Amino acid sequence: MEIATVRRTLNHTLTELQRAIDRYAVAVAADLYALAWQQAAGAPPSETREQRAQLKDLKEMLGSRRWQEEERRQAAAAPPPSVPSQARPVSAAPRVLPDAARAGEPVVRSPRRKPSSSPAPRRSSVPPVPVSVPTPVPAPAPSPVGTPVVKARTPRRQEPALLETGQLWEIATELRPLLEQTARAGATVTWPQIHKRLPGLPRLHADDQCVLLWLVDEDGRKGEPLLSALVTVGDRQMHPRFPAVAEQLGWAAPAGTRPDTAWSYEVLKVHQHWRHRR
Repeated sequence: MEIATVRRTLNHTLTELQRAIDRYAVAVAADLYALAWQQAAGAPPSETREQRAQLKDLKEMLGSRRWQEEERRQAAAAPPPSVPSQARPVSAAPRVLPDAARAGEPVVRSPRRKPSSSPAPRRSSVPPVPVSVPTPVPAPAPSPVGTPVVKARTPRRQEPALLETGQLWEIATELRPLLEQTARAGATVTWPQIHKRLPGLPRLHADDQCVLLWLVDEDGRKGEPLLSALVTVGDRQMHPRFPAVAEQLGWAAPAGTRPDTAWSYEVLKVHQHWRHRR
């Protein structure tokens, strides 16, 4: 889809979303908000910067206390879901009396037979077959050499599922200001620290982390140093996936330079670029 078509469709969705928010149409607004992020993913980040900023402002409105109260009120006023009617129990068919009873004549019923006492069982003339009881086998003596103890392995933590494209673009829009603030402070940040500063951020797959960092730098101006270099591991060490993300953005370490040395220089450029920017 062409960029102009994406922007035109996205602007129309934003207009409908604003109308739904003005009417406090909770369900409609939620659907339009998710649709808008899916449409924004159809163009490069630099082409939808204005629309994504508008979506970020609308998200604050959708997360306000007044909106949440209205959401609870509409949920309480909604009619309960219809419960399927239970099948009626099938009644037994009426007993049909004989013709004599229908004519008023007494019905002669046969007397019940009394249970007769069961005769004593006869003894069989076949002699019983002897049953052989297996002789218990003594357990073998323990070996003098100790057997190694096998410890149960702790199951690895399951990787989270991959997020949809619209969700990644939404998270990247919130992540970029955080990295810009980190650059102004002349610091670096790890993914656990990012999760603390963005409480609503879900657990991310490693591939989604790379996509987010790519989107953050793709949203920057041409020639800007890479903000993704600020995401580190351990004690300010280069993230092992930074070279792959940077390569997709056209960055490459100078010839004869170690990757970690080139990364340190990129971090320095990021700090200098954002030091006096607001």
